[in-house]
Amino acid sequence: MPKIALQVRLDENTHQKLKKISENELRSLNAQLEYFVIQGIKSYESSHGDITLSDPE
Repeated sequence: MPKIALQVRLDENTHQKLKKISENELRSLNAQLEYFVIQGIKSYESSHGDITLSDPE
């Protein structure tokens, strides 16, 4: 599945904390953001049920 590029705006404090976490986890900033998004989706689905996607045409 191809990756989709997104632009994210963060305040300086959030950016610095995210940068520190990514360094501690030996991930790039982008990989750390992707990891957090995936974990957030898993958490949401565990509370609300699986998200069903229709096949793109």
